[in-house]
Amino acid sequence: MEIGLDVVEIRRMARLARRGAFLRRVFTPAEVRYCRSKARAPQHFAARFAAKEAVWKALGRAGLALNSIEVVRGPGGRPEPRVGGRRVPGLSLSLTHADLYAAAVAVFAPPRASSRRSEARKRAAKSRSRRGRP
Repeated sequence: MEIGLDVVEIRRMARLARRGAFLRRVFTPAEVRYCRSKARAPQHFAARFAAKEAVWKALGRAGLALNSIEVVRGPGGRPEPRVGGRRVPGLSLSLTHADLYAAAVAVFAPPRASSRRSEARKRAAKSRSRRGRP
């Protein structure tokens, strides 16, 4: 399991969000539209920026561009991370913001591959233990 955490100062993000080049480099067009539609846009930009950083850290991907990480709203408004437009199995995200700071935590717990062979091994071991064999 890998964890990524990031905290962003909202006032700093408010200054950066005025620069179109920054927004294009970091956010997807859908994220920009979403954040700008909110009364307190800088908080939403800051939370999404923190989310991108947290996901980047949790995935441990030095070559991953921030604008390839996107935060979309899932069922019930829950934030869902996408990488390259796709859902990443085992990747979860939580966002929060207050007056001065926004924060995000990403947890990456890749699903374990279960194969028929490993299940067969477990059954065989269980059977041997019932018969008193190691």
